[in-house]
Amino acid sequence: MITLNVNGKAHQYDDDENMPILWALRDILKYTGTKYGCGKGLCGACTVHLNGQPIRSCATPVSAVGDQKITTIEGLSEKGDHPVQQAWQALNVPQCGYCQSGQIMSAVALLENNPKPDDEQIDMAMSGNICRCGTYERIRKAIHLASDLAIEVKGGK
Repeated sequence: MITLNVNGKAHQYDDDENMPILWALRDILKYTGTKYGCGKGLCGACTVHLNGQPIRSCATPVSAVGDQKITTIEGLSEKGDHPVQQAWQALNVPQCGYCQSGQIMSAVALLENNPKPDDEQIDMAMSGNICRCGTYERIRKAIHLASDLAIEVKGGK
């Protein structure tokens, strides 16, 4: 039996330890915001945080996670008011929206490590996330806006 710590809650898991964390999250624990994209860890749709770092949940087995802290899109904020989520909404980033939870999770990790990234840093950090609709320019603008919103919240600027 493994205890999975997801969004600050402990969940007992006694299924296949080789199951990708994506399927444990979606099918067993019902955290369905994390999406299945390619199944090979290449597109970024399945991105979640493990101890604050972005990982591809489709390629990470439950056994590799143990009791580390997992954060899904549902765990960013109770009301969808995380600065990155606010920026995504303000700029109407999604087109189809399928990849956006992974995009948001990658953007949050970027801003945690680099609160004021430039375009090149954003492009580099987000290069592992594919958006088939091509909303990359809106994603970049939203990350800049989220950076400004986060700085305002922290009392800067």
